[in-house]
Amino acid sequence: MAIEQGHQCSKPSRRKFGRLFYASISPVNHNTIDRISPTRRPAEKPVGHQSWRDLFFLHWSVPVDLLRAAVPAPLVLDLYEDQAWLGIVPFKMRDVRPAWSPVVPLLSHFLETNVRTYVHYNGEPGVWFFSLDANATIATLIARYRWNLNYCRGNLSLKEQGHTFHWSGQRLWPSQSDVPAHYDIQTETDPAFTPCRTAEPDTFEHFLVERYLLFTRTKNGKLLRGQVHHDPYPFQTAQVAKYTGTLETQLGLPELDPRPQHALYSRGVDVDMFALREV
Repeated sequence: MAIEQGHQCSKPSRRKFGRLFYASISPVNHNTIDRISPTRRPAEKPVGHQSWRDLFFLHWSVPVDLLRAAVPAPLVLDLYEDQAWLGIVPFKMRDVRPAWSPVVPLLSHFLETNVRTYVHYNGEPGVWFFSLDANATIATLIARYRWNLNYCRGNLSLKEQGHTFHWSGQRLWPSQSDVPAHYDIQTETDPAFTPCRTAEPDTFEHFLVERYLLFTRTKNGKLLRGQVHHDPYPFQTAQVAKYTGTLETQLGLPELDPRPQHALYSRGVDVDMFALREV
């Protein structure tokens, strides 16, 4: 279901932040975490462009100690009201291209499902991706070796019927266990058409979705930071019928409840990508 263009967005719920903590040190004042500057467009030229469409942001609270162990130093977990969050985000990648190239139909469109959590580095909030499954071999290879991200080649499928999206996938390579990672997700947009809105600063939705920095590591352990820029996500409440899979257990995390604690749907945004920089 695509949200109607030009629909008047209502204001998001004003669920204010509680205290924010670093995962491994004393509590810090949330004013030391700059959540606005990363949303601004960098002065440099982008190195690539993408369109992200029909995103479902599915989130579960996970014990801090378990998730902390899965995140490499010097990154520290970004917590909301003392809680760490694991996100599974299935969506459509469209019009993926370098800044110097036109769209190539057979290479630029594919499905993706990423597994992520939220981190800080020196007070800069960003995303740490545990895995990014895609059903495009060349795109997977480029992302692994050009962007140092843990992209995995998988058999991914999406069936759409009315408000319902049925996502499924099985990882082909690289495999971290004898049993390949797999998942099955049934999602729905709200049949009542919850009004489109964008996340205001200091709301829980802003904490989860308005993330413009990513962190990754090279093979020799150097920490890199990347940045994207796009308009704020237009989103609405989503309903999730079922999640089953092993995306989380392959990380050594407990099996997730079939229903996430928080679910949003966005029709998508157009994205500019900026070069990775060593931090």
